[in-house]
Amino acid sequence: METYSQTKTPRRMVRELPTAERPFERACYLGVRALSVAELLALVLTTSDALDMAYEILGVSGGLSGLMQSSRHELTTIPGVGDGLAIRLQAAVELGRRYVTTSPAERPYITSPGDAANLLMSEMQDLPQEHLRVILLDTRNRVIGAPTIYVGSLNTSVVRIGELFRQAITSQAAAVIVAHNHPSGCASPSPEDVNVTRQMVQAGELLSVPVLDHIIIGRNSFVSLKDRGLGFG
Repeated sequence: METYSQTKTPRRMVRELPTAERPFERACYLGVRALSVAELLALVLTTSDALDMAYEILGVSGGLSGLMQSSRHELTTIPGVGDGLAIRLQAAVELGRRYVTTSPAERPYITSPGDAANLLMSEMQDLPQEHLRVILLDTRNRVIGAPTIYVGSLNTSVVRIGELFRQAITSQAAAVIVAHNHPSGCASPSPEDVNVTRQMVQAGELLSVPVLDHIIIGRNSFVSLKDRGLGFG
């Protein structure tokens, strides 16, 4: 995780935002499920500049998955985050972690491309860089985990396909779904996305860990390469 000795630009006060853009008001009118990860994080922070601070925390830590791995010391290197806020953040992400790792019956099921996209969209659609994640599934398509495997432009010359399956094998996953975001907000697959998908599918067949789909996440949108027949079959 990067560290910052000072903020790069002044943060906006939440009270200065239009009412319709304030996380608390949006939660009241739309419900918390309609909020982005940054907005949810802002509600946990409760500071006057909470929304911009939330975006900075996610940017520095590498998204929600990176935040879940951040130590208290790493969090307190971000301007405005003291021990109290750092512990509050760790408590919030620990609740989410315990939900996923409690009894198998409580783990979310993936039964469609929409389920996979909805699992990750809120935390991936606003990321400034491409993040490649793998949803690990058990034999009943319940989620075991969804670790981030790679950060950066998706390219067959730099993405090591074997890395995609390392955690799948150690977690004894029965199958995987690959997902990555397009920071542009457009979910349309590129030729490189299709090439990488083809390599993933072939590797999964060799390792007996089938790739069920490759989901591209855009801004409030997603594309299933399996549904489009790109890189599969």
